[in-house]
Amino acid sequence: MNLEIDILSRITERYPTLREAERKVAAMIIDDIDFVTSANISTIAARAGVSDASVTRFAKSIGCQDVRELKLRLAQSLAVGRRFIQEASEEDGIGAVYEIAKQTLDLNRELVANADIEGALDLLDGARQIVIFGAGGGSVVLAQEMQFRLVRLGYAVSAYSQALMPRMVAATLDPSDLVVALSVTGFTPEIVDAARIARSYDAQVLALTASDSPLAQQANVILPIAARETDFIYHPSSSRYAMLAAIDVLAMSLALRHRQRSRDKLRRLKLTLDSHRGGDNRQPLGD
Repeated sequence: MNLEIDILSRITERYPTLREAERKVAAMIIDDIDFVTSANISTIAARAGVSDASVTRFAKSIGCQDVRELKLRLAQSLAVGRRFIQEASEEDGIGAVYEIAKQTLDLNRELVANADIEGALDLLDGARQIVIFGAGGGSVVLAQEMQFRLVRLGYAVSAYSQALMPRMVAATLDPSDLVVALSVTGFTPEIVDAARIARSYDAQVLALTASDSPLAQQANVILPIAARETDFIYHPSSSRYAMLAAIDVLAMSLALRHRQRSRDKLRRLKLTLDSHRGGDNRQPLGD
């Protein structure tokens, strides 16, 4: 039984091919999933106005072995979250993007302010090499962003996101190496496993992740990240703003720790970029 298949999508796709009685069952399910997950077959049939046999045929028509499996799959859809089933009230598009970003940053500002920033900086400063792991959408982009930020300051840093690479790289690390693991939830298996492997070879782990998550448990130091997701599912995840801000805090703090060295590195970088692309002297570095 492949529970990764979304049963509601399958009902929608196969609806045109169903018999009339089976369509009644489908319509009743879409209208009240909660009822179906807790009711027996006779009660479901009575509510839909069909026979018990029609409910059984419906379950088989959409790829379930029986009504029990149908109810299990429907319960799984509910477990994912009601906001992915029922339409939420629409938010103001442009205003929502900026307001949610602001609220997310406000929430995480206090968390980072109370975190062990100095401990994180000591790990970054003391590492022979820094390897950054991120998987999925936002964490992949932010792993690359952190690499770009630190390489400007002269750190030996690489970012890895391809499925097996974090595990492979983690297995090569030594106690003088540092893993920076990025995961908003802290449950991404590839990142948690890579951090665990790195720790098994006594490498250090700095995690930007949720407190009390499996990834946090593998870290020497964590910078806590709190997601603020709303019921309006069409809005992109605002947690990436918090992750990016934490990366900015680390990069700026490292630069300030070594002002003279940072100024020299950044000036040399600015000179080579301006000579390549032209433009005025207020263009951002590396953009």
